[in-house]
Amino acid sequence: MTRPSFIIGLDLGGTKISAGALSEDGKHAHGMRSVATQAELGAEGVVDRIIGTIEGVILDTINETGATRKDFIGIGVGAPGPLDREKGIVVVAPNLGWKDFPLQDRVKSRLGLPVTLDNDANCATVGEWWLGAARGGRNVVGMTIGTGIGGGIILNGELYHGASDVAGEIGHTTIDVNGRHCKCGNYGCLEAYASGPAIATRAREALVREDTASMLPAMVDGQLDRITAEVVYDAAKKGDGLANEIVRDTARYLGAGIATLLNVINPDVIVIAGGVTRAGETLFTPLRTEARRRAFGSAVKAARIVPGELPGTAGVVGAVATFKMRTQGSL
Repeated sequence: MTRPSFIIGLDLGGTKISAGALSEDGKHAHGMRSVATQAELGAEGVVDRIIGTIEGVILDTINETGATRKDFIGIGVGAPGPLDREKGIVVVAPNLGWKDFPLQDRVKSRLGLPVTLDNDANCATVGEWWLGAARGGRNVVGMTIGTGIGGGIILNGELYHGASDVAGEIGHTTIDVNGRHCKCGNYGCLEAYASGPAIATRAREALVREDTASMLPAMVDGQLDRITAEVVYDAAKKGDGLANEIVRDTARYLGAGIATLLNVINPDVIVIAGGVTRAGETLFTPLRTEARRRAFGSAVKAARIVPGELPGTAGVVGAVATFKMRTQGSL
């Protein structure tokens, strides 16, 4: 009987590192875990946390399945970009403060396993395409909304990277030429309005600017710096007027960005992953309405706009999938 083999997937985000081991066919997951990124430790400090997390996944998987270290065939890493995939370098990661960091080599040298590197949003998109909400799509756009906003594009069943690995940087499309400053250095990026931190910032600004009743201050014991996007979503679900206004504005920003994607790429699926899915139809209903209002009707009719089915794991699953695609040629 052939022993099962495992591939480790790791999703590196601005606030969280998630990892787990999947069987090669993706049907079985083991050792899933998540830890804080602690970007303030610097690149090498974050690498230490990555290595510790992966070692924990390996140990848990061995304990759960009886595997040995020889049964782990490689590691797929998803990281914020832009990247140089061939050299395994994170070119720029604004939310981590990294520039030209050789992440792939650092992980490979520490663990002694083959390692591939791809954009974290590409990984989340491929994960949803392989095992999640975008199954069956041929032309798929994925959006991940968390600390930043990332994107991935699948064209005719293949992950599209572009000429220099920058394809899919949806969060850094400009929606207001005179708009908010973004961590990338530009002004008016979608990420500066609709990422998790941007949603929280807009809520705090509204509380300071407007004399309006809201449950948000009470939900954080009056400490407005503790407001997060998740707190805003929870307040909106409870009927808070200000929170609902913030969520509706977020939906309009995202809907405008999605309308552009519908017109330019004409996908059959747009899948949205990340913490934003917690908002549910409070967000998705006005988002779809805005996209429908702005995009060509035939493009709207051709596409499903859906929340991801793999919350918290899409990036891990996709990192495994991109490892398979890079090293084995297919899923």
